[in-house]
Amino acid sequence: MSSGDESPAHAIANLFTWINFMKKYRLILLLLLFTIRINAQTADEARYSTKKDVSYIGNNETDAYRKERCNLDIYYPVNKTRFRTVVWFHGGGLEGSQKEIPTQLQNKGIAVVGVNYRLSPRAKNPAYTEDAAEAVAWVFKHIERFGGDPSQIYVAGHSAGAYLALMVGMDKSYLQKHGIDADKIKGLIPISAQTATHYTIRKERGLDMKVPVIDRYAPLALVRANIPPTFLITGDRALELTSRYEENLYLHALLKSAGNENVKIYELPGFDHGSVMSPGCSLLLDWIKQFK
Repeated sequence: MSSGDESPAHAIANLFTWINFMKKYRLILLLLLFTIRINAQTADEARYSTKKDVSYIGNNETDAYRKERCNLDIYYPVNKTRFRTVVWFHGGGLEGSQKEIPTQLQNKGIAVVGVNYRLSPRAKNPAYTEDAAEAVAWVFKHIERFGGDPSQIYVAGHSAGAYLALMVGMDKSYLQKHGIDADKIKGLIPISAQTATHYTIRKERGLDMKVPVIDRYAPLALVRANIPPTFLITGDRALELTSRYEENLYLHALLKSAGNENVKIYELPGFDHGSVMSPGCSLLLDWIKQFK
């Protein structure tokens, strides 16, 4: 008998057979589809490119040390546009280390720009801050070429890099030299920043590095209204560098009293100055999600 002449009883039996088959293998099919979807997402998320050692200074620069140090790496997604960008300044006390793309910020749908800047003692204050500002200005002017949204630029860093992030965002004069309004920065995320005048600047002046100074090179002296939204992150006050949490707490209070509503401070219990960077980056990613 052909299928067209199939009896009702036979048809019903076939239907139940099919239903039982689907019940038996439904979980396998769902797992297979889920695996395919996860693999597709992973492949999609992994589509990143890195452009290394891009100079952010003019072609007419003659200073050999500037030419050596003033460069950056751009880590960006190639499969999306209008993405957020985090400009990241490395730590090292303004005296050492190299540009980096923190692993905690990689493959997260954002671009990360790791910046080199001149270091003390070969360069003296405010050279490193001027370099930091020039790098941020470069990102504002060029990130759209890579698919990024120039209205979604965040400035962050750890330790000395966090100090630079605050200086560039709070003292508008540094970016004004490059035609950029510091208030256009979408957010500042300094992780374990020194908010008094940096101890390396005191060292350059021959001052006691243990005695705080608050002058025009201290974020604490640059408090004003309408700064970009700011997320101050520190390690455990009992494990951090001396008074590091308290300096940030003081800055937080002053910024609030100046009328800045979107300012937050977070102390990470159990983490010291070095280990705070990794969870700090995770907090950074969570915090920037609030901005459209």
